[in-house]
Amino acid sequence: MRVNEIANRFHVSSDTVRYYVRICILKPKRDPINGYKRFDRADANRLQFVLNAKRLGFSLSDIQHILTVAEHGDSPCSTVRDLIQQRLALIKAELDASFALYQRMQDAASKWQSMPDQPPIGDTICALIQGVDVATQIDDISVHCAEVELETD
Repeated sequence: MRVNEIANRFHVSSDTVRYYVRICILKPKRDPINGYKRFDRADANRLQFVLNAKRLGFSLSDIQHILTVAEHGDSPCSTVRDLIQQRLALIKAELDASFALYQRMQDAASKWQSMPDQPPIGDTICALIQGVDVATQIDDISVHCAEVELETD
């Protein structure tokens, strides 16, 4: 298969396939006659693996690491388990931060319903926003996210 054929088969762009070749995730052979990259069944299997891993939240760096472990004849399964646990912790922290933002927005919207509109006075731009104290809440969330990132390193 040529670049456009494998790209079409897996519903990705030709640029994506070329990028995976450039970063050595895919390693096609060259056609000796015309120099075109030729992708075989092994390349197709590898691309399917990459796409599956990406759908599970693995980064390209993670995927390269997993492939390297496998290429050395070692089972990458323990690496995969470790990486997914790290991703889960990170996603949980992001969800917690998103939920905290949602709560802040809900609280602000509720409070603002009963507050009158006010024109800018002095240094005030919008009394609604400037009347909300979110700095402490944001600092708490940032500390939590930083702790999760340290645990996953």
